[in-house]
Amino acid sequence: MKWYRHFTLFTCICFLFTGSCRAQIKLGIQGGMSIPNLSGGTNEISQGYTSRFAPSFGIFGNYKLNQNIYLQAEINFDGQGGQRNGIQPITSSDIPIQPPNGYFYANFKNVSVLNYLEIPITINYVFGNSSLRYFVDAGPYIGYLLNAKEVTSGISTIYIDKNGFPLMIPAPPTYQTLAPVPPQSFDATTDVYSSLNKINIGLTGGLGILYPISTSQAIILKLKGMYGLTVIQKYSADGKSHTGNLVVEVGYEFKLGI
Repeated sequence: MKWYRHFTLFTCICFLFTGSCRAQIKLGIQGGMSIPNLSGGTNEISQGYTSRFAPSFGIFGNYKLNQNIYLQAEINFDGQGGQRNGIQPITSSDIPIQPPNGYFYANFKNVSVLNYLEIPITINYVFGNSSLRYFVDAGPYIGYLLNAKEVTSGISTIYIDKNGFPLMIPAPPTYQTLAPVPPQSFDATTDVYSSLNKINIGLTGGLGILYPISTSQAIILKLKGMYGLTVIQKYSADGKSHTGNLVVEVGYEFKLGI
């Protein structure tokens, strides 16, 4: 990680303090909608997630290397995670017996909310004319986990398999007959920060449109994708999931210097 810190520090010093560079620097803000998902998983407890919606916003600066190529650094708040809705495995319950196949199941909603501070460093290729310009970019990013929680909701009986066969237990008062487990509430928010890796390294790439509103300002429309190369779980028993998201965002940039 030392090379990354040195490179970032060098870039910031160049951006902020070198007078000859200032005319080549553009700064800006951006924000939009993130559509994240969790992929991989390797076991039932970490598979089956679909996309959710989350915010994404931040600041950026880029340095003009030549007529068409820019080096860009960003600092973003980025929502990651995913959701499951329906019959899914549960890891604990108040049922005083062991599940037959490793898990009991229940029908409820589970939203994994992961929020990261992410720093992408990308190379941008810009082309077009003075009235409308286009760009593509790609590069690595590093993310730091700010917080993580599982938000569950719903009421369900307990099942012994994913097909929804109810768990039967001895029923009072005689305990000579069997009855389904009474429905249980799954309304809860669980902090899972300590069970996840704090650093996430990945790749990002995107494309977009630059619409100049003056000689030194522009509006940006961008579509980008991100994929985390780091397994987010600390412990292999929890699965081996990767973050990933699609982001649609709008930005504003202005030239620093003359």
